[in-house]
Formats: sequence, C-alpha cells, structure tokens
Amino acid sequence: MVFVRNAFKNTFLFLFIIFISCVSGIKTTLPPPSIKIENSISTAYIAQDTTKIQNPIIVGANLTDDYIPILENKKVAIVGNQTSVIFKDSITNQNYVHLVDSLLSRNIKIQKVFAPEHGFRGKADAGELVADSKDIKTGLPIFSLHGKNKKPSKEALSNIDIVVFDIQDVGVRFYTYISTLHYVMQACAENNIPILILDRPNPNAHYIDGPMLESEHSSFLGVHPIPLVHGMTIGEYAKMVNGEGWLGKDLTCEINIIPVKNYTHTASYSLPIRPSPNLPNDKAINLYPSLGFFEGTTINAGRGTETQFQIFGSPDLAIEKYDYAYIPKPNFGSKYPKHRGEVCYGKDLGKNKQLDSINLEWLINAYNNTTVKEKFFNTKSFTIHAGTKKLQKQIEQGLTFQEIRNTWVEGLQKFKIMREQYLIYR
Repeated sequence: MVFVRNAFKNTFLFLFIIFISCVSGIKTTLPPPSIKIENSISTAYIAQDTTKIQNPIIVGANLTDDYIPILENKKVAIVGNQTSVIFKDSITNQNYVHLVDSLLSRNIKIQKVFAPEHGFRGKADAGELVADSKDIKTGLPIFSLHGKNKKPSKEALSNIDIVVFDIQDVGVRFYTYISTLHYVMQACAENNIPILILDRPNPNAHYIDGPMLESEHSSFLGVHPIPLVHGMTIGEYAKMVNGEGWLGKDLTCEINIIPVKNYTHTASYSLPIRPSPNLPNDKAINLYPSLGFFEGTTINAGRGTETQFQIFGSPDLAIEKYDYAYIPKPNFGSKYPKHRGEVCYGKDLGKNKQLDSINLEWLINAYNNTTVKEKFFNTKSFTIHAGTKKLQKQIEQGLTFQEIRNTWVEGLQKFKIMREQYLIYR
C-alpha cells in the first residue's frame, strides 16, 4: 500500500507542476518518468528486473531456517568478508547484520574466521598480504588465506566440525575468491570436514567469454581451466570443482548449498556492498573483466581514483588520441597506485553501455597508441591475468579483436557443455 500511495502522490505532483508551468508561462524541466525517486520503493527492487518485483532475490544467507539447524551444536568456522551479511528487510546498504554477528546471537558456536584477499573487513589493497589477527568486534581469531598460507592448515581446522563459506563473487577468473574456494574445499576434503555454502548472485553471470586458462599458467589468479568469465555462482562453481576432480588425489569435498531464491543468471542484480575496495559500483563490476587485463600492462585502470575500473590511462599514451586525463593518488584500496602523481591520458568509460561480452578494443588501441610499445606488457603479470601467453602475442602481431575472439570459440563451447551439468539456476 505504501508504494501505491507514494506512486499516486508522485503522479499528482507531476501533473500539478505541469499545470502551474502552463498557467504561469514558466519553462520547467521535468525529470524523466524513469528517474529514481528516493523512498518510493525499496532500492532492492529498483536494482532488480521489473519482472522480479513480486519475487525479490533472496540470498542464501537470508534463508536462516534452512541452515541454522545444520549448524546447531557444531563447532563452526566462517570463510567470509564484509559481504557476508544478512539483510534485515530487503537488499539495501543500510539495513543488514553481519553473518558472524547473527550466528553468535543465535548461540552458534563460531570458533574462528578465515579471511580471503582484502581481509575480513575488506580493507586491504589488492594483492596485499593479510596477516592473522583478531576481530575487534567479536574477539574471534582471524586466519588469513591471502598471506603465506592460501589454504587452511590441518591445525587450523583441528577443532572444526563444519565450515561456512559466504563471500560475494563477481564471476571473473582472476578475482581470487574462487581460488580461495578451491583451497578451502581441498583442505576440508583432506580433513573430512563438510562445507556449507550460502550462495549469492553473480553480477556477471549473463555471459561467458574470454580465453581459457592453460594449465601451465595456473596461479592464484586462476587455478582451473575455465574462461575468464565463467557465468556461475560460488555454489555452482563448487559443484564443478568437485565434479571435475580439480581437488586432486581423488578428493571430493562434502558440500551443502543454500541456493539463492528467485534468481536466474540473466537477472539484474546490483551489489549492495562493494565486494572489494576497487570495485565500488555496478559499472566497475561490469567493466572489470575487460579492464582487468590492464593490470598486466603499463596502463592504470583507475586505481588511485574514485572511479576504479571505469577509466584507464597512462602518461605513455599518445595525448592526441585520448580525450580524458587524470592523476592517480593514494586512496582506500590503493596505497601505491600505478603512475601515482603523474598525469595519465586515457578514456572515461563511466557512461559506456552495459557489456554482455569482453571488450578487447580498449586494450588493443592502448597498445597501438602507446609511445613505449616495448614496455607496454609486463609479460609475467599479463600472462597470469590472461591465463595464456597467446593473447599478448596476438596483440603484438596486430590481430583484430574479432580474429582473437575466433580463437576462443572452441574452448568456450567445450566449457559451456561441461558447465551445464553443474548449474543450479538458469
């Protein structure tokens, strides 16, 4: 009833302004009908497809009745970060409680927390080593999975009955949360400890694209032979890790998945909490698979600005070819940004339409318009981001985007067939 009443008021106000404008002769510029009007409807529903208004997306963590009985009277470890939250009413930035706090309030026996890249509270820079510590709020010990140990040790799991994995992913191979998932599953399989996965939507699940990872280039930026954009949730991906035998040594991890409710891979989902310091909004998340390649080059991809992964630039790009300039400075999530304090010439993609495939044109054009081609690629870094040495060679040889894309087709087709059997959502 609140929405109907507010909608009526907004319609009446709209017509009243038009009437006053006509009578007084004043030219009035009105907002388009689609403009967001605060407090008229939950931001959760605005972010999602209109077809889902009556059936909003409900993340696995919110389905407490489905998993609290599984955790009762057990010693529990949590793999989580700042995105591991339960929404109190709808999916908003303002009204949620952290999973750890909620479980403790229900007398669930949490023993410790395992933290991925960026730390338990999500404040560490990309790639920054995160040390073991203690959570100030709860006093729980925190074991880092992004320092010298990427995998929980046998000792760290010795007093644990079950592990809960709840992290918001963005569906990109070099985004390290799925690598953390792999090592947690492997450790739990070796120690006969089950994992409970509280699933969340993948904001990039609407497409599958990019070069396949070649096994010789496996790293923490890519453990498995998958394309750059895989189109799966954490829960679906865990099923694939088990099903394809990627844990090794005939290992299989016992997993129990609490699926997202009212979700499909094509559903629009706006992340209410940034999943890491340098992915501040939906635009950055959508552009990340395309601009992430710049991490292995001399190009700055917006780190050190407030528009991370929405712009790119470098002092070495030809100034006459680009219409945008900025200066990277140290900030939250990027203490030492590439080209700190230097004027970078490049492109602002903030108004670019949403992508449903990887765009390599920006990368190719940057290479063709750099003044230092011989220094453009950091070959080691670029190779582990791309998962192959072929992409750098193809760009250096002058292949077009379409010619490069054609070399991905066979691998993508095989992956799609393999992926099909592990899907929970369509």
